[in-house]
Amino acid sequence: MSTKQQTLKAPITFAGHGLHTGAKVTMTVHPAEADHGIIFRRTDLEGQPTVPALCDYVTDTSRGTTIESGAARVSTIEHLMSALWTLGVDNALVDINGPEAPIMDGSAREYAAAIEQVGIEEQQAERKYFHITEKMVYTIPEKGVAIILYPDDEFTVSLHVDYNSKVIGNQYATFNPEDDYTAKLSPCRTFVMLHELEPLLKMNLIKGGDLDNAIVVVENEVSEETQEHLRKLFNKPGLQIQRGFLTELRFNNELARHKLLDLLGDFALLGMRIKGRVWATRPGHYANTEFMKQLKQSIRRSGEKPRYKYNAKRPALFDINEIRRILPHRPPFLLVDRIFHCDETSVAGIKNVTMNEPFFTGHFPEEPVMPGVLIVEAMAQCAGVMILKSVPDPEKYSTYFMKMDDVRFKRKVVPGDQLQFEIRLLEPLRRGVCVAEGKAFVGDQLACEAVLMAQVVKTKE
Repeated sequence: MSTKQQTLKAPITFAGHGLHTGAKVTMTVHPAEADHGIIFRRTDLEGQPTVPALCDYVTDTSRGTTIESGAARVSTIEHLMSALWTLGVDNALVDINGPEAPIMDGSAREYAAAIEQVGIEEQQAERKYFHITEKMVYTIPEKGVAIILYPDDEFTVSLHVDYNSKVIGNQYATFNPEDDYTAKLSPCRTFVMLHELEPLLKMNLIKGGDLDNAIVVVENEVSEETQEHLRKLFNKPGLQIQRGFLTELRFNNELARHKLLDLLGDFALLGMRIKGRVWATRPGHYANTEFMKQLKQSIRRSGEKPRYKYNAKRPALFDINEIRRILPHRPPFLLVDRIFHCDETSVAGIKNVTMNEPFFTGHFPEEPVMPGVLIVEAMAQCAGVMILKSVPDPEKYSTYFMKMDDVRFKRKVVPGDQLQFEIRLLEPLRRGVCVAEGKAFVGDQLACEAVLMAQVVKTKE
């Protein structure tokens, strides 16, 4: 697998019906520039709105994976995503003139064949990978669902399905980097239990479904009356419906392989490739995409590291005496001990949290925890130093909170912790109003974050 991003060498077009809507749709997958990702564009809607193929935009997983952003909504994208991502396409613009990707033959076979026929082109940008460094688990115990990620240098998947069905039995499937996706997984079709068909039809779904694009599993013997009803439903007058599969299987474990195909398509919605080993039991679109959402949160948190490295051996940019000259605050409400970085748009400071802090007397006597509001106040004081450092007579000014947004506390701050604050301006200072993003770290762990708005006011003449 290339370490560089890749796209298609030329556009490829598909036409067919949506599995659930039955709508006739044409879909063209275009090459796209590096770092574009895979984005769907609804060409049939006014303004041609777009929706990125990312787990953040998943809104429905009831019978497939649906993404939505504003007016742009596209469903049943998992087969195309599986083929694109697994065959190495990182960037593509998918034009589609309907609400649902065409089901084709119920597998990803035609998608994979077209991708291989047109070819893939390497781009200059490096691929983005998320390296699994510790075991990660997602489970739905009452449904027997489990997806586990283990650290590994390559992406591999082992999958097991057991639906308590004597027809399906226990099925296993695997995918390794050296496997031929086009031959091994792409031909595997979606499946449905016979007893699920009537409810799905009553829900106005599977309008485009038939025996040519889905495997139907018959778990029990079927009466002649029901058989006749189903013959009309499938428009197959001579169909004999017996216990087993209504369609000849392409592989003995085709159902497990299809679940693996779906999992690869849903995992692509992370937006970056995974280096890790997957073990999945009874996965489905909901579990797959929810796990990707959790994984994305972990990625965001893992990226929340301090931008500036504090070195206690170096002289402070502003020590406590200089901070006192700039800020009007005084103990016990002066909450910044040292500033070690400061420029026109960012500042970083330190607060050493000791048991001598007066607030620990009541917060809480048996379990001392620094109040979150004081952490936010300390970040604001750092911002005050950045703003007032170059103002003549800074003691004549005060900063007052106007608003706090997106305040999140990630961990407790306790005696013995050293808080590192990092604040950066989000907008230029206008009419004395400051809008800044603040983060507070303990070591490499994010403890608190917030977007702060304050106004600098001259209080003395």
